[in-house]
Amino acid sequence: MTKKIDFYFDFISPYSYLAHKRIISLNNRDKFNYKAILLGGLHNLGGITAPAFNQKKMKNMKNDCMLIAEKNKIDFMWNDKFPINSLNLMRGYLFVDDNKKNQFFDICFDAYWKNNFDISKDENIKRILLECKIELEEFESGIKDQKIKDELKNLTNQAFQNDVFGAPTFVVNNKLFWGQDRLDYALEELKN
Repeated sequence: MTKKIDFYFDFISPYSYLAHKRIISLNNRDKFNYKAILLGGLHNLGGITAPAFNQKKMKNMKNDCMLIAEKNKIDFMWNDKFPINSLNLMRGYLFVDDNKKNQFFDICFDAYWKNNFDISKDENIKRILLECKIELEEFESGIKDQKIKDELKNLTNQAFQNDVFGAPTFVVNNKLFWGQDRLDYALEELKN
């Protein structure tokens, strides 16, 4: 089995979006294990106040994301509805068939960070599912399944136990690299 980089993400994280877009531009998606976590849950476990709830940090984060997007030629728009509750879509990522995971992932991220949709709203979730050819009833039932609920909770708890405290976080060779600006370090470590 080929070694890969664990990539901890949440759709609510603009930095996870920017990191993912860089991964795609470098044609490196196959080198990553995408690990869904609930960022709000992770912050609660760590007693961390998210930047979204600190006015000065929030202002800087918006500017920072725009600079990163411009530098890397990433189509990006700060979402008017930030932050949202990403619980249903994070569970959805775990629920959808493996053959639709990448498409679901890309469409969710683009809807939120490129197209400025509130992806917590039912009508936008329906739009995402329609584009992915995923049945609404099956999806709604799947994200309520206790197995899926437990999986997201367990992934978030495991991330916390492994010292992950934010998204994106990359882990390779038992080394943790936090932030989209550490992507190149993680890729270098993968070569070792």
